[in-house]
Amino acid sequence: MGELGIGIGWRPEIAAAVEALPGVDWVEVVAENICAGHLPDSLVRLRERGVTVVPHGVSLGLGGADRPDPERLAALGEKATALGAPLVTEHIAFVRAGGPLTATPLLEAGHLLPVPRTRDALDVLCENVRIAQDALPVPLALENIAALFAWPDQEMTEGRFLAELVERTGVRLLIDVANLHTNHLNRGEDPARALAELPVEAIAYVHVAGGIEREGVWHDTHAHPVPEPVLGILADLASRVSPPGVLLERDDRFPPAEELASELATIRATVSAARPADRRGAPVARAAAPAKAPLLIGAGARVSGGPMPAAVAPWPPVPEASGAGAGQGTDADVGEARQRVGVAQAALLSALVAGTPVPEGFDQRRLGVHARALAAKRAGVVAKVAPELPEILGEAYRPAFLAYARSRPMTAGYRRDALAFVEHLLVAGRPEDPVVRRRLTRWWQERAGTRPPGRASRLVRAAREVLVGGGRR
Repeated sequence: MGELGIGIGWRPEIAAAVEALPGVDWVEVVAENICAGHLPDSLVRLRERGVTVVPHGVSLGLGGADRPDPERLAALGEKATALGAPLVTEHIAFVRAGGPLTATPLLEAGHLLPVPRTRDALDVLCENVRIAQDALPVPLALENIAALFAWPDQEMTEGRFLAELVERTGVRLLIDVANLHTNHLNRGEDPARALAELPVEAIAYVHVAGGIEREGVWHDTHAHPVPEPVLGILADLASRVSPPGVLLERDDRFPPAEELASELATIRATVSAARPADRRGAPVARAAAPAKAPLLIGAGARVSGGPMPAAVAPWPPVPEASGAGAGQGTDADVGEARQRVGVAQAALLSALVAGTPVPEGFDQRRLGVHARALAAKRAGVVAKVAPELPEILGEAYRPAFLAYARSRPMTAGYRRDALAFVEHLLVAGRPEDPVVRRRLTRWWQERAGTRPPGRASRLVRAAREVLVGGGRR
């Protein structure tokens, strides 16, 4: 694969601009937003031009307590194959919690949440990564995420946590310098220390994005220009290693194409200026291009993930794990760790989306900010998934959805959430305007494939919701 170069996140809203932008060497697409059998025409044209397209997953939840869902892994692999991608990427995060493992209701965050940097969480993550590597047809790289809050009783720094993950699994890293900046502002973590502790030779590529300060914390929005401190962290990273690729992410409030081109030019200049050598005059290390070859990690553990793509050099050997990084528990140990991690993650997610008490040791104010951010994002995504709802409800949509979200956590995807929201309104006999209610009923019926709830059903469901709501409190 060689160098990826400078790229941009492909989004439907800017598809035409991305195709026309000068200096775009490659693109990344959110994997969940495409279908392997029906790729968007814009991506097909880019592929025909020889532009590399990398699928970037957001729903595997490899940092969660459960093993990865085989169907999600298969779907991600199919998309990588359809795109001819040299690798796939995901996040070091959990996105759902609860269920059979903890004997609690299954909850969906609708967002990436940080894992505790503990031995238990690392053991679980490593096993999940190995499962994913074995299932995927191309190499896997994992991204560090941004967070508004910190877990109590952390046992490792972020850099050490990532280093041990690489030592034990051979996974590549997708380093998001904007997320390092976010965690510096929100959690007091030093980006330079994180970079110094990272195995920089494992970097597959780098993300760059913008954000904004709101309610006393920094939000990694991907909807604002890249700030100077993020470019500074990018320069620091590029002075330590020559990353195979750097990518600009933009997910909302898309600026004119000229502004995107300007940001790409600034990113390219930042990397170029920092790349030749570090300040001491020593040559800069070069990160290995992702490839697919079995590796021997530690005590002979095989890390696979499918055949090695043609014309791609194998990864360099990964140093054998030593010290604390070498400690890999037995299956029984990891099973017990899964349960402990699962209980902790379920309690945290329940506090964020279901209004249960904040677990001991967490910053209650920060979790409140995060809970509001999750609800706002949920409302925004549902509005994109079901754009008819804001059109039907008008200005009443957002306050109605936020009121619904306060007591109705998401238990499935956003499309199901949209249906549940409308059903919730209809059960309550809302909206009061009969014309609007009829339009909403018709929308719900067309998508649910069944009759809308009648009077008897509404009374039963309303009573059930009161009982369930009372149980939560």
